[in-house]
Amino acid sequence: MRKNVFLLLTIIVSIFISCDDDDGPYGDYLVARPILQDAISFKAEAIDIVDPTPIVSSGKIYTYQNYIFINDVNLGFHVINNQNPSSPESIAFIKLEGNYDISIKDKKLYADSYGDLVIFDISDITNIKLISRIENAIYNNEVWTTSIEYPQADFYEYDDIDFDTDIVIGWEVTTERRSVAEYESQFNCDICSFDNALENFGGSPQPSTGQGGSLARFKIIDDYLYVVDYSDINIFDISNLEEPKVLDDVQVAWDIETIYNQGDILFIGGSQGMYIYDIKNPEKPEFISEFRHGTACDPVVVDGNYAYVTLKGGGFCGNTESGLYVIDISNLKNPELKVIYPMDGPNGLGIKDDTLFICDGQAGLKVYDKSDAPNITLINTFENIIAYDVIPLASSLLMIGDRFLYQYEYVDNDIRLLSTFEL
Repeated sequence: MRKNVFLLLTIIVSIFISCDDDDGPYGDYLVARPILQDAISFKAEAIDIVDPTPIVSSGKIYTYQNYIFINDVNLGFHVINNQNPSSPESIAFIKLEGNYDISIKDKKLYADSYGDLVIFDISDITNIKLISRIENAIYNNEVWTTSIEYPQADFYEYDDIDFDTDIVIGWEVTTERRSVAEYESQFNCDICSFDNALENFGGSPQPSTGQGGSLARFKIIDDYLYVVDYSDINIFDISNLEEPKVLDDVQVAWDIETIYNQGDILFIGGSQGMYIYDIKNPEKPEFISEFRHGTACDPVVVDGNYAYVTLKGGGFCGNTESGLYVIDISNLKNPELKVIYPMDGPNGLGIKDDTLFICDGQAGLKVYDKSDAPNITLINTFENIIAYDVIPLASSLLMIGDRFLYQYEYVDNDIRLLSTFEL
């Protein structure tokens, strides 16, 4: 009897071993599955107006009348009362998840949130109200745009996701036995399965329109709002401020980052180049030309016959050496590089008359005389600060750094620090 039992156990073990051998060796792996919530209820919870709160990650800067709006990357934006530039005051935080940029006209604030266009009424700055939200107006909502961090895991299971309706609000990670071959097969490709999954988600008269910095993706020109996503110019007719019309978008390239205009000419900054469009017909931007350069982060500002483009290399920005490109655009159909000035790690830039301001990252804020463009001359450097982007105003300069707002006043041909405000 014992021999029979032993024989039976031997056969069973042999069967399992042979199955294991057929599929190759096995191991214990971490498997992550997303915890989902429907997008409609998630977005309803993603908007709130609360008391001032410390900033987490400084993003874009925007000014309107006596107020400054500073993006907290992917979380919303802070509202700063700047009636006294020597002593600005934080007055509110507008929680708007999935937000990176804003633009304002006639006390209506337009913002992005997970690819939607969200509109607020800010006529009473102490009682900001949500007017409407246009779903997928900028780009199709993608489940992977939430701020939830990915857990460490060996496998990511996405089979239960409805890409049209679901948002990831968390992850569940379990240990499961999988074949080693299955695990290794994820890396036997040019673009692995995890990357593929990510790609599939993806007192005096006040001005009526606000002003953003050179890193802006939003731009209001007359009755139209232009928003660049990663490949297109999205166009909105905002002649009715509360009910904008979504017009046909225009595909530019797969790498665009910023938008700037000089009159009815748009200059689109991208990681591969600068793209120039005519908006004489504001609903249908028409391609004029492009200026190509190596891969780098690329904001652009324009003054007269010259475009000034900062290229930031390294990291995710690309391998191009950092520098300032001065480009002759007197012939819009044939932009011509005139000179390159080396930089440490430039971000945004701005122009006030004959003065060029460049945020050179950890090298600080650099001030140049450009009266002899394309030749420029360094006249001042503000060191020991991290400079991100600037907005040159009529009587002062705003600059956003790492969790700090700096304001400078113009003095003769130079500038002087007016205030430093910790966000």
